[in-house]
Amino acid sequence: MTKNYNIALIGLGNVNRTLAEIIHTEGTALAQDLGFTLRVTAITDLRFGTLVDAAGVDLGAVLAMEPGQKFSSLGGSDDCDNETVIRTAPADIVAEATFTNPEDGEPALSHVRWALESGKSVCTTNKGPAAFAAKELKALAAKNGVFFEFEGAVMSGTPVLRLASGPLKGVGMTGFSGILNGTSNYIFGRMESGLSLEAAIAEAQDLGYAEADPTADIGGSDVRLKVTVLANELLGADLDSKDVPMEGITGITPAMIADALSRGAHWKLIGAATKNADGTITASVAPAMLDSTHPLAGISGATNAVMFDTDYLGRVTISGPGAGRKETAYALLSDIIAIDAQVN
Repeated sequence: MTKNYNIALIGLGNVNRTLAEIIHTEGTALAQDLGFTLRVTAITDLRFGTLVDAAGVDLGAVLAMEPGQKFSSLGGSDDCDNETVIRTAPADIVAEATFTNPEDGEPALSHVRWALESGKSVCTTNKGPAAFAAKELKALAAKNGVFFEFEGAVMSGTPVLRLASGPLKGVGMTGFSGILNGTSNYIFGRMESGLSLEAAIAEAQDLGYAEADPTADIGGSDVRLKVTVLANELLGADLDSKDVPMEGITGITPAMIADALSRGAHWKLIGAATKNADGTITASVAPAMLDSTHPLAGISGATNAVMFDTDYLGRVTISGPGAGRKETAYALLSDIIAIDAQVN
């Protein structure tokens, strides 16, 4: 008999909606490959309300909803009480994809905590819970016999965390540096083509790379949270995000961009951390001018990349999408696969 995992979707924005689409349209094929089926039994969203069905939510009806339609039209409720749903929903795994405040990780942090406390595993694309409380949440998961997975918190569907903890385990990781924000990288590329910072930001917003308020991207706070996660997970640090000095890209002028190009170099927003000889960790977020021979210099567009410094392999670089609804939804699916592997 094929195993099944009941899933509660917290938030129905682009990421969880795409996960729902994958489950709805590709579930049968995935079950053949993965050895288990997925059934969505609960959905909460501030715009739509709450929908719970232990036998399985009608995803076809959910995905066909008209603008302005509420879950009450499908037999659900217009209310959205995330805590009650997370604690009581008939679910094995909570897929958390809501908003995260970069100052405290909420409300995603509470969502994860409530799920783990109620004996449900969690997969999330939110940086906040992993950056602010990964150690606590892992301990809570272990105490309750469940799992906390967050691959998508750093580079969307590109498996940077699992690469480091899996195939690269034991190589002697001494540090990393990376392009961890595709929006800022795209903006730098457009400035190299002659656009001003303001025009490049506006174009990134038009394309959906940047939010209406691009502060987290161009100011560096998005990268700072990701550096915190990577340093703690890969280097064994115990950093708070406030321990990571941060400088954004707004101080880089068109003249500086042109000067770098004249030297065969490129400006990049780099998030980095290094393990020092005494075991301490030094981390930072700041623009850097990279020579064209640097492994990260040629990373263009909205692509992300991380370069690992290791004792045995030297420098190892992985690049891939750092955003996108399909890519990020895949990160949730990869977390579910990882949870299944640990259950077994």
